[in-house]
Amino acid sequence: MRHLDGATGVRAINKQLSEAADAAVKRAPKPIPNPAAARPRFRHKVLLSSFVLGVVAPTVLAVVYLYLIAADQYASKVGFTVHSEDMSSAGALLGGLSMLTQSSSSDAEVVYEFIQSRTLVERINRKIDLAQVFSRPAFDPVFTYDPDGTIEDLVDYWQRMVRISYASNSGLIEVESRAFTREDALAIAREIVAESTAVINEMSAIAREDATRYAREELAVAIERLKQAREERTRFRSKTRLIDPAADVQGQMGLMTSLEQQLAQAYIDLNLTLETSSGDDPRVSQSRRRIDVIQTLIEQEKSKFGMGDTENPDVESTEDYPTLMAEYERLSVDVEYANSAYLAAMASLDSAKAEAQRQSRYLASYTTPSMAEASTYPRRGLIAGLTAVFLTLAWSICVLIFYSLRDRR
Repeated sequence: MRHLDGATGVRAINKQLSEAADAAVKRAPKPIPNPAAARPRFRHKVLLSSFVLGVVAPTVLAVVYLYLIAADQYASKVGFTVHSEDMSSAGALLGGLSMLTQSSSSDAEVVYEFIQSRTLVERINRKIDLAQVFSRPAFDPVFTYDPDGTIEDLVDYWQRMVRISYASNSGLIEVESRAFTREDALAIAREIVAESTAVINEMSAIAREDATRYAREELAVAIERLKQAREERTRFRSKTRLIDPAADVQGQMGLMTSLEQQLAQAYIDLNLTLETSSGDDPRVSQSRRRIDVIQTLIEQEKSKFGMGDTENPDVESTEDYPTLMAEYERLSVDVEYANSAYLAAMASLDSAKAEAQRQSRYLASYTTPSMAEASTYPRRGLIAGLTAVFLTLAWSICVLIFYSLRDRR
């Protein structure tokens, strides 16, 4: 019995082990097929071919062109800023105030736009044949300029070859000019500085012209008024033959005083003669004739002063000194007023010129143009890398679109 029980136990154990093995086999994952047995399909070959043709081949061509065909480009840099100079007056200088110089951001923005403009391209093109400079390497059709292009094409190419950066907070402008030779790059940078300086000078000249235009117009009016006033006084002197009526009046008054003294003396002599002689004395008649002559002269002088003839009031005066004096004083006042206006206009013009001079502009360079020793463009590695990246991205997008359309079917 014990033998039978042991055999039965063994069989039970074997059965359990068999069941456990069967369960383990059922739970075990299915075997992975051999990769070598998987064959690429047609679409895989198409994708691989498209990658080679769309990414690898263009990248290789770009690398070959960049390193074997593309011409070297040299760069010359220059940095400057535009300043507005505001000098203090003489009184401020005596008070210890110094000259103030500040950056003019608006002027810097004007120069920034000018460097990119067609006007600058045309000015420099008159000095340097830009079409010839930019098309010098004939074997590089990608990076060189077409010499048969229009001025608009030249401006577009100029903006490619001349890089400009502007810091609005500080007003600093940095320009990098490129060309296919060191000398051309340096020449272009120098011309940019020269033309920018010329523009700043033109702006300063226009500002001075605007500041002094009104003062100069006022000065021209004052000069014309002074000229007319002096001409009228000259005509008055020519007509009356009097250089200075006031001086002439003083002379006439002195003459009248002398005549009146002589008349008084003649009356005294006549009275003395009558006391010592008879009426038939020749000296009496001579004294009376002398008195008559003196009285006639006095009346003539009085008539010149507008006093008229006391004995013949109906006789009109041929020369009216009060009228002449009034006219001369009016003309003299006009001349003095015109002269004062002229002096004021001159002072105003000088003040306007000084103010305009105090607000002058100038170009201050903090980096001068220098000749490059080695070529820095084109950036071959960067261009080749970006070409590969963009082509890969484009190829990936096309593959995703292809599979998206395939899965919708």
